[in-house]
Amino acid sequence: MKISKLMLLATALLLSPLSRADFIGLKGDISYWFYDGKIENSQPLSNNQDIDWDGAVQASIAFEHPVPFLPNAKIKYTDLNSTTHNNSDAYGSNKVDLTNTDYILYYEILDNIISADIGAGLANIDGDIRQYDPSQYMNYSISGNAPIVYASVGGKLAFTGLSAKGEIIYGGDSDITLTDIQAELQYNFVQNLIVDVGAKVGYRYMNIDVDDDKTKFSTDFKGPYVGLNVHF
Repeated sequence: MKISKLMLLATALLLSPLSRADFIGLKGDISYWFYDGKIENSQPLSNNQDIDWDGAVQASIAFEHPVPFLPNAKIKYTDLNSTTHNNSDAYGSNKVDLTNTDYILYYEILDNIISADIGAGLANIDGDIRQYDPSQYMNYSISGNAPIVYASVGGKLAFTGLSAKGEIIYGGDSDITLTDIQAELQYNFVQNLIVDVGAKVGYRYMNIDVDDDKTKFSTDFKGPYVGLNVHF
């Protein structure tokens, strides 16, 4: 009887690091976003401009743990830098140069074949938008933090390495509103007790709407992306 108890205790001790590994994890991803879009401007320039096809690096990192009531943490980064052209004119070079960094605290409410996260945080939007028309020039700088809410839901197809996920971020303040939606499919080509590595394809839509005393415009960015995801 004592031998059986010792064997059971030894087995539990050996398996305990593996069980903790299921709850403590570091997730990271990097991808390239092939986007286009438009700028709709009603003040001070009354014109619309297309955003040429361009590319942006987007990345995120998340830390998850089993500590009760303490949220997990995620940082999401996107670098947008493109040249636009006016729908009716070709006066000057119109530039979009923005970075978006989201700082998110979230809870896992489901973590199995179906996963679901909810949270909140701050979005930092920083950069410049330069626009021309035949009579005037605008250089508008955006810099600041806005509160956001975050939600993610995903599902795995057992024993295949295939999974799907959707994610939404929404928020803003009195001057800026951010809407960020993406959906993706992933295939894990490495799966073991130490690390999972997967390739993914997805589609992302982002809208930044600015409405203050000096400027009123809306920017849309949309398109597919490809990337890699790692989970320790």
